[in-house]
Amino acid sequence: MSMGSVGWKRIVGRLLPVLIGICLWYPRPIDAVEVAPRITDREIIESLSTLKEGQKTLEQRFDSMEKRFDSMEKRFDSMEKRFDKRFDAMEKRFNDQLEVMDRQSEDRFEAMDKRFGDLHWVLGWVLNLLSILIVGVLSILSFVIWDRRTALRPIEKRVDALERAEEQLHHNLESPHEKGSHLTRLLQALREKAKTDPEFATVLRSYSLL
Repeated sequence: MSMGSVGWKRIVGRLLPVLIGICLWYPRPIDAVEVAPRITDREIIESLSTLKEGQKTLEQRFDSMEKRFDSMEKRFDSMEKRFDKRFDAMEKRFNDQLEVMDRQSEDRFEAMDKRFGDLHWVLGWVLNLLSILIVGVLSILSFVIWDRRTALRPIEKRVDALERAEEQLHHNLESPHEKGSHLTRLLQALREKAKTDPEFATVLRSYSLL
């Protein structure tokens, strides 16, 4: 039972007899001829007892209404508790789902970071391998060029020597002279020698030089 309902019931219980007494003792207009009957003390007592019984009935009704209000209040309290429990459960589920989603998101981001780290490591390894291959290819090319130059240098020297010898021979064979080149003069000398030496002439004839 709440304090407001108790105070309200007390105020009504105090004011109700006063109002009834005022209504009973309030002067009413009467006819000039008829005289109002006098109310006896017994009637007043009976009226007061009736009023008390009515007041008790009202109090009982107020009590029953108050009990109903209390039961309704209890029901509302129980409903409120149920709603609070349901909301707490829903909030807990929602928080749990949020935590699960946060964990999943964190796991996914960690997996992505790990993948990017692995990819970065692989790219670095590939770049290092490419750098090694490029350095190796350049080294091989440099060695091949150096080796070819080194191997061709004696050949170039020999070719230069042969060219110089050829030029010298060509110069000796085709040098200007009134009796011809060195080869012509050499053959002429050999033929002159063959005239005086029959064996030498036979040798020249065997080589078709006579």
